[in-house]
Amino acid sequence: MPGNKSVKGMAAGGATTLWRNARLATFDPSMEGIGAVENAVIAVRGGRIAFAGPQNDLPVDLADADEITDCGGRWITPSLIDCHTHLVFGGNRAMEFEMRLNGATYEEIAKAGGGIVSSVRDTRAVSEDTLVAQALPRLDTLLAEGISTIEIKSGYGLDIDTELKMLRVARRLETLRPVRIVTSYLAAHATPAEYKGRNADYITDVVLPGLEKAHAEGLVDAVDGFCEGIAFSVEEITRVFEKARQLGLPVKLHAEQLSNLGGTKLAASFGALSADHLEYLDETGARAMAQAGTVAVLLPGAFYALREKQAPPVQALRDAGADMALATDCNPGTSPLTSLLLTMNMGATLFRMTVEECLTATTRNAAKALGLLAETGTLEAGKSADFTIWDIERPAELVYRIGFNPLNARIFKGRKVSA
Repeated sequence: MPGNKSVKGMAAGGATTLWRNARLATFDPSMEGIGAVENAVIAVRGGRIAFAGPQNDLPVDLADADEITDCGGRWITPSLIDCHTHLVFGGNRAMEFEMRLNGATYEEIAKAGGGIVSSVRDTRAVSEDTLVAQALPRLDTLLAEGISTIEIKSGYGLDIDTELKMLRVARRLETLRPVRIVTSYLAAHATPAEYKGRNADYITDVVLPGLEKAHAEGLVDAVDGFCEGIAFSVEEITRVFEKARQLGLPVKLHAEQLSNLGGTKLAASFGALSADHLEYLDETGARAMAQAGTVAVLLPGAFYALREKQAPPVQALRDAGADMALATDCNPGTSPLTSLLLTMNMGATLFRMTVEECLTATTRNAAKALGLLAETGTLEAGKSADFTIWDIERPAELVYRIGFNPLNARIFKGRKVSA
């Protein structure tokens, strides 16, 4: 039975803290389902998990703890991970929300100079400090739902200076809050007005040299792009990915959101961490992703906000054996969403994902989508002690309920950082 599975301990020095009288959802891939363990304990040393498993299996050398917390039978999961956001931006696009309600399509808004381009104007116009101040409330809202790790993309600068400014802001946020932030360079998000009709020149003049500078400053963890008819072609994204490969950076891709251009196959051919959106993904693309180990990141907030009709092919991804993640896609225009709990409900309701799939999608698979599975995303010995304690009777409540935040405590790197 999964509840009797023990997760091995690890030798480590320093003070030991115990979180006992808990029920664990470990998401250990060697266990069944969510990796449930009853009457369980987590032992932490040096900010890392030393043991996670049944209380009766706790190693003797860990039993004499410096601090013990009784969890009162509550459920503990790995802290949640939001693996696709555009959290840093200037202004907002409430006006475009009204336009969509009046019938304008995503393409029509973009061609009229709205969409990403309007956020570019607002982001270019403000200082780094202002961007930090505007991003913090969004970040705090996400953290209040038990999140430990958030990916933040650039992509609203579309010039070298502003792209770097966005990445610096993302790095600063990690110094201001107890959170792990992963940055993605997304200058290949749209073509700015000054390069209209000249995608190749924009990539040559801005995207590639900007990437070199971001890498030199240590600002970028991965490279992203938008492969779509209103953005960049497979051939154009290939140039960006080749530069990323030269710099030793992993890649990911916005793909197959509005049409099927073969972006997922390109992403898979580069061993991408993830391909995201995927409403128009076909079975061939799903198989290519599964074979490459590329995670399918589904974004129901954008699907909902854009009132899309074609959902991602979840069954094809299941059949192919591809890992699926869920993320908020927090952005000012097409997914102004700052709740990963609501995102899970949307994944279940709109995409017909199961409870287990939704929970795995925001823990283990989300960590994999960021290249962090060795560090976080499951409750296993050796990993960072990032976990969340919930006031729930069963894990399904995290997916089932709407407008509900049952956070009891968030533990980040072994330290309680919120209640």
